[in-house]
Amino acid sequence: MNSHVNMGVGALLGTVFVLMSVSILSEGIFKSEAPEKPGYAIAAAEGEAAGGAPAEAAKADTPVGVVLAKADAAKGAAVFKKCEACHTGDKGGANKVGPNLFGIVDRPVASHEGFSYSAGMKEFSKGGSEKWTYDHLYHFLKKPKDYVKGTAMGFAGLPKEDERADLLAYLQSLADTKVPFPPAQ
Repeated sequence: MNSHVNMGVGALLGTVFVLMSVSILSEGIFKSEAPEKPGYAIAAAEGEAAGGAPAEAAKADTPVGVVLAKADAAKGAAVFKKCEACHTGDKGGANKVGPNLFGIVDRPVASHEGFSYSAGMKEFSKGGSEKWTYDHLYHFLKKPKDYVKGTAMGFAGLPKEDERADLLAYLQSLADTKVPFPPAQ
């Protein structure tokens, strides 16, 4: 070997020695202990209320009868505009991306003729024995995917109680026979 190769190899080994020494020294100086529990613990209440809805979501809302007592169907018609992208409200109206909503209150869940419901909605219907009560609709409209797990409905929901109540008052008017509101308790 010639002297240039020896110098190059020596410089490389010297550099590696210096870098490893600095690394070992800095590990000793800046060593930190591992935490007992990594990260932050997030406490969340689990469990479900009737109808498969999260218990927290069902309890946080004002009772349906109380908000429906102040509901305004005219304001609900304006809120229904958000629904019209996927639903119709006419008697005998066609299904769109979602089923027709005429007579939805007190109708069996997942039962509208000619509409193909998701597996989650069929499961929620309990074989057709479950009906769309004001309570179910109120909580479903808050956040559909949380209330009915596996629903294909892509709507984010209506977080404001008064908007949901107004919409329910409007949906009540979309029927041959109006289903009375539950008592305000």
